[in-house]
Amino acid sequence: MKYQSFLRSGAFADRTVIVTGGGSGIGRCVAHELASLGAYVVLVGRTQDKLSNVAAEIAEDGGNAGTALCDIRIEDKVRETVATIVAERGRIHALVNNAGGQYPSPLANITQKGFETVVRTNLVGGFVFAREAYTQSMRKHGGAIVNVTADFWRGMPMMGHSGAARAGMDNFTRSASVEWAPEGVRVNAVAPGWIASSGLDTYDDPAIKAVIPQLREGVPLKRLATEAEVSAAICFLLCDAAAFITGVNLPIDGGASLASPVFPQPPARNVTEYQGFHRYIRPKALGDD
Repeated sequence: MKYQSFLRSGAFADRTVIVTGGGSGIGRCVAHELASLGAYVVLVGRTQDKLSNVAAEIAEDGGNAGTALCDIRIEDKVRETVATIVAERGRIHALVNNAGGQYPSPLANITQKGFETVVRTNLVGGFVFAREAYTQSMRKHGGAIVNVTADFWRGMPMMGHSGAARAGMDNFTRSASVEWAPEGVRVNAVAPGWIASSGLDTYDDPAIKAVIPQLREGVPLKRLATEAEVSAAICFLLCDAAAFITGVNLPIDGGASLASPVFPQPPARNVTEYQGFHRYIRPKALGDD
């Protein structure tokens, strides 16, 4: 089997696309879809084994991918990584700023170092990577950037450090979309809600693990999103059909950010699901929900 993308075959033929955090979860799925559509995907991350495994999967499926070991929190390393990609590929057509991470904690228990680390990972690193992609390639040739934020619209209790960073990335997206538009660079974002992705299996706290199978009850559509549904939105925003779309942050949350306890949510009926990723692995944390 191969990835079942909704976009036409060859939509990204002969294009070089960087996917940060491409070694697992949503990044892995996005990389597979882009490669299936003809892109040469550069997988960026901090763990070579993960990157190599995804690159091997893509090669087995008939696609093309390379890897770049890089900690996006280190400015000089990002600059060097982007320069190497430009030297090898000629230009960067698109960037998916997907790398990120956080941990659950009450705000009162988060140290300054912990707060700064999450902000550096989810905001500063994404800014630096976008800036370098722009200054080293896109300012001359044009391009498209999609930043991955989160469902932060009503705050993110127990993850306030991440919420602050994601809100910052939302504003950066808007600012960059205006400043970089004259060079033909589009900058958009997506805001995933609860996604049935491998990231759910990274939480060790028993209290958090107990809540995960119940997350769908807070979603009007009464389910979690698939990785492919996030990837589909990202690929659309990167493709030529979205050539007049810039500065938006698209929620992918099944309506969760609009739900209110004042309006009881009845059971969902006739709900469909899109699953185009043939190598998807269901998170163990979801149990048998």
